[in-house]
Amino acid sequence: MNWIAALILVLGTLISSVSQVMLKKAAQKEYGSWLREYLNPWVIGAYVLFFVSTLFSVRAFALGLPLSLGPVLEATGYVFVTAFGVTMFHEKLNRKKILALALIIAGIIVSAF
Repeated sequence: MNWIAALILVLGTLISSVSQVMLKKAAQKEYGSWLREYLNPWVIGAYVLFFVSTLFSVRAFALGLPLSLGPVLEATGYVFVTAFGVTMFHEKLNRKKILALALIIAGIIVSAF
């Protein structure tokens, strides 16, 4: 496996997770009109980051990352989003969520090696 390409894809997934957090932050605010709801710095910035994330994915596959490994590594997004949810939005983890995250991480490790 090309570790640089894998790292680029995981970094792109992290960037995508950050943009999801930005969209959630934007959704928690009240806006005067529907236009301001969609044309504000948080939303525009999030979509720019989604685009950057796509560029990272394209670059990772261009560097030789196997297509079969892409969805496996993109599953790290579940871990990133959960970590952001717990730290930034004070969401609670229960046993089921912890078990699910452990299974995701185990699956990534097994598939990557």
